[in-house]
Amino acid sequence: MQSPLFAFNDQQTQERWSLQNKQMLRIALGGHDDILARKGSMIAYQGLVEFDAEYRSRAQARSRSRTGEGLDLMRCHGQGTVYLANLAQHLHLMDVDHEGLTVDSSYVLAMDSSLHHEVVAVDSLYGISGSGKYQLNITGQGKVALMTSGMPLLMKVTPDTYVNCDADAIVAWSTGLRVQLQAQTHSSGVWRRRGNTGEGWELSFMGSGFVLVQPSELLPPQNAQIGSGIAAQYGVGQQGARGQNQGNVWS
Repeated sequence: MQSPLFAFNDQQTQERWSLQNKQMLRIALGGHDDILARKGSMIAYQGLVEFDAEYRSRAQARSRSRTGEGLDLMRCHGQGTVYLANLAQHLHLMDVDHEGLTVDSSYVLAMDSSLHHEVVAVDSLYGISGSGKYQLNITGQGKVALMTSGMPLLMKVTPDTYVNCDADAIVAWSTGLRVQLQAQTHSSGVWRRRGNTGEGWELSFMGSGFVLVQPSELLPPQNAQIGSGIAAQYGVGQQGARGQNQGNVWS
C-alpha cells in the first residue's frame, strides 16, 4: 500500500517531550515520571499507559468555584508513548524554572506532575468592579505544553522597554513581571474608545522577562458573534459583543 499519508509516521526521538508536528504533542513515559494533561486531550497512545482523574483539593475546588480559573486534569502514567492535542491548536513547549510562568488555564495542554500550580489575581489599575482576571501561576522545574490559535509572538520585557498587550490575546508571561490591567486612556474615555475602535482592556508589563501573545482574541475561535444595535457598538448589553462572546476570558 502506498500513500502520501505514510510521510506522517511516528517521529522517533530520544526526548521525553517532543512535538510530533505543530499541532500534536508526543510524550514518552518511562514508568516513574507522571504527566498531567488536559482531560480528553489524548488522541492515541502506545504501550502500557493508564489515565486517572487528577485529585482536586478542597482549596483548589473552592478557588475554581470562586474564580472560574483552574485546570481539569488527568494523570498519565505507565510505560509507553502518549499523543496529545486539542482543537488542532498550535503547541509550544516551555521549560519552567525559578522564574515561574503565569498563564491562562485555557491555554495549558499538559505539564510535568512535579510542577505546582495555583490561581492568582490580576487587578485592574482603576479598580473597576469585574474588570480583573484570575490566572494560573505555575512554579517549580519541569515542562509545560502551551496552546495558541495560530503562531504566537514572544516579546521581551526589559526595565527600559515595557510591553502592552491586548488582554484578550495574551497567553502567558514571566511571573516576575509587574502587570496592570488598564485602558489606553483615562477611565472616563473607556466606553468612547471601545465604541470607536472595538478594542477592550490591555495588560501593561514592566520588569524583566517575556510575554507571549497569539493572533486570536477568542478561545475557542469558533462561534464568535458581533451584536447589533447602539449598545452593541459599545460592547455592552446582551446584544453586544460582551454578552454574546462568553468564550472571551476577559469579557
